[in-house]
Amino acid sequence: MSDVEPAVVTVEPATTAVIRRVVATDRIGEFFDSAFRSIAATSTGQAAGIAGPAFALYHGMPADTVDLEVGFPTVRPVQPVGEVTAGSLPGGRVARAVHAGGYDGLGAAWQQLGAWIGEQGGAPGAVFWEVYVTEPNPQMDPADLRTELNWLLADR
Repeated sequence: MSDVEPAVVTVEPATTAVIRRVVATDRIGEFFDSAFRSIAATSTGQAAGIAGPAFALYHGMPADTVDLEVGFPTVRPVQPVGEVTAGSLPGGRVARAVHAGGYDGLGAAWQQLGAWIGEQGGAPGAVFWEVYVTEPNPQMDPADLRTELNWLLADR
């Protein structure tokens, strides 16, 4: 699952530009492609400054549909345009791991991180997000992809 052992880290909240939607799980890829293009255009057009790689923040566990927001961290909040709005990544204690490989392995990687949290005596919260550290392209080997998994821990 991981290039490095999972760890608990403390993160600061981050300003973001996002599109939030409830999407059928089999349509996530299409949503990502169109949303990331719109968000990047809005952020750069407003000089909000993209401050890091793309991410997807999940509000609850995916089933047939998933409630998520995708976007980029920004230097400044964006002004809403169409579906693009200002948002934020949460701050606090997060269980973090890095998934090495294709996106088809992310479900198993999340399950492993959830199990690790339990083994540490922690409890996963309802919010978790992926940071797409490696920007995908059609010519790359999926084994070269790196996705940072972040799971906000519930207070006990």
